[in-house]
This record gives sequence, C-alpha cells and structure tokens, in this order.
Amino acid sequence: MDLLCATPAEWESRHDGPAVRTAFSEHCDPAAAACELAESLTPFDLGFVLFFCSAEYPLDALGRALSEAFPSVTTAGCTTAGEITPKGYCRGGVVALGFGHRNFSVACELIDDLAGFDLIQAQRLSGRLLEECRRSAPPGTGRQHFVMTLLDGLSSSEEQVLATLDTALGSIPSFGGSAGDDNHLAHTHVFCDGRFHSGDAVVVMFHTCLPFEVFTTHHLRSQAMKLVVTRADCERRRVLELNAAPAAEEYARLVATSPAALTPEIFARHPLAVRIGEQHYVRSIQGVNEDGSLSFYCAVENGIVLTAMRPAPLLEELEDVLAGLRQRLGEPALILGCDCFLRRLELESLDQVEEASQLLGRAGVIGFNTYGEQYHGMHLNQTFTGVAIGSLSPP
Repeated sequence: MDLLCATPAEWESRHDGPAVRTAFSEHCDPAAAACELAESLTPFDLGFVLFFCSAEYPLDALGRALSEAFPSVTTAGCTTAGEITPKGYCRGGVVALGFGHRNFSVACELIDDLAGFDLIQAQRLSGRLLEECRRSAPPGTGRQHFVMTLLDGLSSSEEQVLATLDTALGSIPSFGGSAGDDNHLAHTHVFCDGRFHSGDAVVVMFHTCLPFEVFTTHHLRSQAMKLVVTRADCERRRVLELNAAPAAEEYARLVATSPAALTPEIFARHPLAVRIGEQHYVRSIQGVNEDGSLSFYCAVENGIVLTAMRPAPLLEELEDVLAGLRQRLGEPALILGCDCFLRRLELESLDQVEEASQLLGRAGVIGFNTYGEQYHGMHLNQTFTGVAIGSLSPP
C-alpha cells in the first residue's frame, strides 16, 4: 500500500505517536537545559534533533551537553536573535524539535568554506544528502524532500552560497535562516558534528511521506519614493551614497528624521526593497557607520534602485498566511518558521508581542528570529519564511 494514499486509521495503526515533538528549556545552565530537552524528546522514536538557542549560553558547554543528551542522534541547530517556542516569542532559552524515524529520514552536512563553495561542491553535497536520506528512509514512503539551510548570520556569504546550492538542488524546495546573537551583531554560530561553528553553514535535507509546503511572506507594501545606490562598498555591504548624497542623510530625509536619530526600530518600520520582476525583496539596513554610510544585511550594488516600503498590519497578514496553510494542508503537525528579528522589533515597538506570541502558539509555530531568511536560493530580509508539515489526512 502506498503510504501517501493511506487512510488516517491505517496511518495511525502503522505510525504511532506524533510525527514531531517539541521541547523547550529556559534553564541558564547548559547541562540542565540539555537534560530538560532530552526528558521530553528521548522517549520518542528520535531520528533527528533540530534546535535553536540563545547566544548567551556558554556555547562550548552547551554543545557538549547536547551531544551527551543525544549521543546517538544527529543534531543540528544555530544561535538566534530570539526563539519561537510553544509559548510564542521567547529569549534566553533553547527550543528543540525531535523528528521521528517513521515519518522522516534526515541528513545534514557542514559547509566550512563559504567563500570557496562552488557548483561542483554543491552538487556533490546534495548527492550525498539525497543518498543518505534514501538509504535510511522506510520503504514505500515516496521521494518528497525539502532542505533547510542555517548560515552564520554575519558571514556576508549568503547570496553566493544560496544561489550555488539552489542550482544543485534543482526542484527540491529550500528555505532557512541566518543565525543571530540576541541582537548584538557580534558573533553568530551554527551547530553540526557535535559542536558550534562560526563562519560556516549547515544544510539539512528532510525526506518525508508527509505533505508539506515551503513558503515565505512579508507585510510590506511598495511606495512611490525611490533611492538609487550611487556609491557602494559591495564587499562589506555598505552604501556610501544614495541619490548622490551621503547615504545616512538621504535615508534620514526619506523617513523625516536626522541621521543621529536612526535606530533599528526605524529601519524595521521604514525598510527598502529591490524590485525583481513583479516582486519586491527587502534589503534591510543593519546600521549607520561613523562615515555616514549604511550597512545592509543583504548584498547591495552600485546602480540598484531601492524602493521605499511601508508596513501593512503585520498580525493580520500573518493570520491570513497561517489560515491559508491550514486550508491547504489541514491542521499542521508543525510549522517550522524563520522570522526576521526586525519583524519582532516592529512588534515590540507596537506593543504587539504578546498578541503575536498567542497567534504563533495557536498555530504550532516553532523556530527562531533570524538575521536574514532564505527561500529557493534567495537571501531575504523582514520575512516570515518556513515549512508547514501536514498530516496524511486530507484538509
């Protein structure tokens, strides 16, 4: 019998228990946090553990504790700019997902040379991941795959790595997030092979018989105002001039404030975007430099035209997206979400964090706040991007 055509009763008889389990700890001590996660996840038929943690933990100690807590289970993860837990938005903790053997076959690999990552390496990597997933997958579970990427959020290598990997993956959908460090913008890390790494990336491939949908969304609408990048330091993602004027001054004029008054909250509320085809892709500003230039989270180039964007109601847009996923997939077993930390800053400025947390909790969203999102080979900002995993019963 093809499992993709199994009835709910047949599925339950052959696949006991949930497809994915969630655990969360707010313990500051790494050993205590890892033990709390293991108490929730190890009774489950674990095949893979994915976690997202605050960068405030002593990471070497946390890495050792997680390896001891899950000694025979492949584990991957990253540091965050905030965690999305069963309670919604949190900070200072660690949230983990346990994927069961019966529903998922998972393989992951570290990319430890982002600058040198080329198409041949990407093709070999994707081939190894596919082979490992298929080798360990239960018979008759089909060949559905999706990929999650976790990148060092301060590496400035996302565009090249993602475009190269996307070419190698072909029709396999992909999404992901850039690791954060609790908004310090200093040191971000990914976890693979039993320890944390800086300046690297983790690629995780999932093979599953469950239906899923990889998605991305944002709540920003384009305006008429345009800014042309007339001078840029592409390597450092800095814009020195906009419309032939000092970049910080010109942006401040656009948002009716002074360069000295520019803050992350203002950047979150007044983003810029580049138009590709009929879509606008946000290029978020990271900060103002002493020389009056602006640092960006995504790549910027001389001559590109940036469109001023305005935010629509974030929670209304998010609720519509979550409702659409439920309509297409039924009640999801999990929504794994990569939510830009600038969206969270916007919610904080509007005093809507608690309302957002309730919405995310009701929808079963687990994930983290990122320094950038990834979708089908593109590096994005200020989006909510992820995968919704459904059940075999029809919606």
